Order: sequence, then structure tokens, then C-alpha cells
Amino acid sequence: MTTGSPVVVAGGGPGGMVLAYLLGRAGIPVTLLEAHQDFDRDFRGDSLHPYTLELLDRLGLADRLLALPHHKARFFRFHTPAGSITTADYGKLSSPYNYVALMPQARFLDFLAAETAALPSASVRTGAKVVDLNRDDGGRITGVRYRDDTGTRDQPAALVVGADGRFSRIRRLADAPARSLGATTDLLWFRLPHRPEDPPDADVDLFFGRHHYVGLLAGTGGWQVGYSLPKGGYAEAREQGVGPIRTFLAEHVPWLADRADLLTDFGQTTLLSVDISRVERWWRPGLLLIGDAAHVISPVGGNGILMAVQDAVAAANHLVRDSSDAALARIQAEREPAIRKVQAQQVRLEQRAARARERGRPAAPPYRLLRLLTGIPGARARAARANAYGPAPPLLES
Repeated sequence: MTTGSPVVVAGGGPGGMVLAYLLGRAGIPVTLLEAHQDFDRDFRGDSLHPYTLELLDRLGLADRLLALPHHKARFFRFHTPAGSITTADYGKLSSPYNYVALMPQARFLDFLAAETAALPSASVRTGAKVVDLNRDDGGRITGVRYRDDTGTRDQPAALVVGADGRFSRIRRLADAPARSLGATTDLLWFRLPHRPEDPPDADVDLFFGRHHYVGLLAGTGGWQVGYSLPKGGYAEAREQGVGPIRTFLAEHVPWLADRADLLTDFGQTTLLSVDISRVERWWRPGLLLIGDAAHVISPVGGNGILMAVQDAVAAANHLVRDSSDAALARIQAEREPAIRKVQAQQVRLEQRAARARERGRPAAPPYRLLRLLTGIPGARARAARANAYGPAPPLLES
């Protein structure tokens, strides 16, 4: 690709925004189109892993980003009826960013959008919804047609990058279906306020009961709480109301019991239909899919953002030199093994949870085994490193 070959990035999530910034930084004309008027959607992933923070530091952006309100999560813990276990300790990482920064995703995206728009060769357009892909006589994709508040217009491009998430319109327009790998759980998300007496070391914690678990994320806007449901169990849960959720909190997260009554109806919750899926081929002539548009990562481990950012780095490394079909194939070949490994781990956890539900066994992982494994010297540091960087993390080449 030369600096005269324009790129359109469809979708202003973390992967699309990072890629647009990296291409613009390299002098490549890039236009990012975001369908929404802003980036303020609730209960999106809020975790910025050490890999991402180190990347931003290399780009000269980390200090200014981290001047914004955020929470430094240094531990990942499991709480079971038999006891509590720290499974990962990010403080043991040899990095200046030895934590996961929990920051509302809208704040991160607003920051990066402003940095991208300030680059001479980049532009960011919100409220611009892609409605079609343009093709030449040979079927090669040559740009997009999008609609904004002024009407419908065409945006030509040497390459279109679909980074528009798990429900990707670009993926559908390109006839690139994603194959489900078998998620068995959904999550109900809601918020509860912080209190000064809350445990100071509660960061990213899982609380297990017999049939459900709760994921808890600290943050600047209070606690994000995710209550697990069996896949397809939303209608039954809604019929039962919020009482069982409040009871679960009182029994398994007792320090939240004093505010559980603030959850009064299902209108305060957001359903996250958990998915694990992957497109067989991430590219078409003139088109590349990255992030959840190419492979949906479940919330387990909180590394969906990490995988999307790493896709962007790998793509930028190639695209600053070459946007040929062969280069697009190389990007998938480089990234797919890591994605397959992460998704395989998540599928195993989903299958284990499904078997436990079918057999009436507790949802909690085996406490004694976890205690034994996490007691091995260096185990918590290795677990933190695996989650902080993922498998085979790409290095930015320029």
C-alpha cells in the first residue's frame, strides 16, 4: 500500500480505532466510519490490559489517557463456597503497567478518536452507517456506501476493514458467516454504587454459587455486576424477577447486600448474549475483518478488547506496506492461531459449566485443585502474564 491508497475502517470500537490511528500515523489516508453518533454504550468491555497500555506508551499516548479517571485492577479472584483464591496477580508483572486499567470504554474511544482525527491523513465520522459495499466488475470491494444525516454517499477505498463488532453489518454484506463454537451462558449486567467500606482489593472477581455465578468489575462509575444465566434462560429469569439475583448477592457477595435492594426491576439490567464464534476466512478481495467482526470472544477473561487491539497491530504491520489479497491472508494466518487458542479455552469452560448444570453440580470450580495449582511458585504471575498479553502478542513494527 502506498500513502495514496485510502482505507475505510467501518466500526469505531477498540480494534477499528487503534487500526485507524496506526494507519493515519503512518501517513495512509484513512477514514473511520462509526454508525452511532457517539461511543457511549453501556456495559461494553472496560478493560485495558498491560499489552494495550504498553502499546499506547510506545505511541506517546499512555500518560494522557491514564490522566483520565480509571481503576487499577491488580488481582483476579475466584470466590467459592469453600473459600477464596487469587488466581492472577498482575503486580508480579515486570511492566510499568502491572495492572488492568478499568476505564469506561466510551472514555477510551473518545480519547483515541480525538487523537486519530488530529492526524493529517485521518478522519473520524460518527453517525455514518454503512449500508452497502461497492464492488468493481470483477467483484472486488472498492469502498462503501454509507448514510449520515445529510444523505447517502459513497466512500471509495483500496481496502475496507470491517471492525463493527459481533453483529457486523460488513460481515453480512460480504457474505462471511460466523460459525458458533458453543457458548452455553448469558449474562445480565447492572450497576451498583461503591461504598467507602467496600473491600479495597476487590478488582475483577467471580463469586460462585450452586447454579449461578456473579462477575464483579470495579470502576469509576460503581460496580459492574454480571449475573450468569443458562443460554436462553432470559425469559424465565425475567418472569422470576430480580428477587433471585438479590438473594444470590446477599448469600455470596454479602458486602453488596446493603444496596442489592437498589436493583428493583429488569429494566435496570442489560442482557449480554454470550457468543464464541469465528469466520472461516477473514478477508475478501478488498476487505478485511478484525476483532469481533472476524471472531467473537466471550467475556471470560475480559480479553475481547485485547484480541481486537492485537488484530489491529498485526494488520497495521502488514498494511503500511501492502494491501494485496496475499497480505490480507497473511494477517489472518498470523492472528488465527492465537484466536483459536483463546476461544478453545473459553469453549472448554463453557462446556464444563453446561455439564455441571446438567448434572446438578455446583457451578464453582474445584476449590482444592485451584488452591493446589495457584500455590505453585510463579503460578499467579504466569496466569497474569497469559491474560495480560494473550498468546503470541504482535509487536508494532513502526
